[in-house]
Amino acid sequence: MRIAVLREGASGESRVAATPETVKKFIALGATVAVEAGAGTGASIADADYAAAGAQVADRAATLAGAQIVLGVQGPDPATLGGTAPGAWIVAGLNPFGAGENGGRARVDAYAAAGYEALAMEFMPRITRAQSMDILSSQSNLAGYKAVLDAAAEYGRAFPMMMTAAGTVSAAKVFVMGVGVAGLQAIATARRLGAQVSATDVRSATKEQIQSLGAKPIFVENVAGIEGEGSGGYAGEMSAEYQAAQADLVSSHIAKQDIVITTALIPGRPAPRLISDAQIATMRDGSVIVDLAVEQGGNVEGAVAGEVVVRHGVKIVGHRNVAGRLAADASALFARNLYNFLSTFWDKEQGRPILDEEIGDAVRLTKDGAVVNPRLLS
Repeated sequence: MRIAVLREGASGESRVAATPETVKKFIALGATVAVEAGAGTGASIADADYAAAGAQVADRAATLAGAQIVLGVQGPDPATLGGTAPGAWIVAGLNPFGAGENGGRARVDAYAAAGYEALAMEFMPRITRAQSMDILSSQSNLAGYKAVLDAAAEYGRAFPMMMTAAGTVSAAKVFVMGVGVAGLQAIATARRLGAQVSATDVRSATKEQIQSLGAKPIFVENVAGIEGEGSGGYAGEMSAEYQAAQADLVSSHIAKQDIVITTALIPGRPAPRLISDAQIATMRDGSVIVDLAVEQGGNVEGAVAGEVVVRHGVKIVGHRNVAGRLAADASALFARNLYNFLSTFWDKEQGRPILDEEIGDAVRLTKDGAVVNPRLLS
């Protein structure tokens, strides 16, 4: 079994899909690992480190020659994968519902046409035995942490309360909207920095999670939200009545906040709009909003992917690929997710992974020249 690790082609992508740690582990399973030269540069991993771990470091053509599994962070362009074995697996974050240079249905169709078996790691089911394989969770955790640091960098004041001989500095007020993995990490990080933190979500079960981290839950009363968790651990779309009640609640709360971090996403759909331009106008000058959903359309009106813009004196931070801005740690976690996925199904006798139906059918997008995933056929 030959595994190829490619240098990422997407602009601004500094992560890598394997580290020397996971290279050693794949080799211990009996695989041969080839790494494209320079693949780890953005994550501060030298080619020599891969070579010391036992990988073959070569140019792209030699790396791909005969490869049966190709690992990536973002899905590689099918046109650049010449030389792989017939039916090779592409294992990466494939962004099948997205658009742009490294995602979308057209790219999925291209994988099918080229005969690749494309496995979308972001389609990993959120079940107990797949937790260690979940790239969305591992990367969202880092994104939530980084979002708070980005907010602190843009905010012109301190986070914690400080009592000095010259007077008292008030603690920053941070409001987190969306309490999934990223939101929970944002709450914890803001609390560690000394901020007064509040948070909201449409899932009623998150109220206890918010409180457990020492933050104040802000929830709509007298209008039903989602009891427990939504499908796959995500929130679903809410009724018009709930959306109106939430908008009123947010409007009254957001005007008192210094920093707002939004994290709400619905898989396969544009990100829900949480903050309007009118609500931004109620915040005081110098406030900061970080929109972690900006690449999926954004939670915040006026947010621009890849930019920090100012509206009504409020900075709206729309960095792309937030987890990738912590490339070394993000790569280490992503690489372990991929290793955990493939090693779990590794058949020693056949010397390759054999996927089961529950996880295999969930992540498999293409096989034998056709698109096969039900989420893309409905």
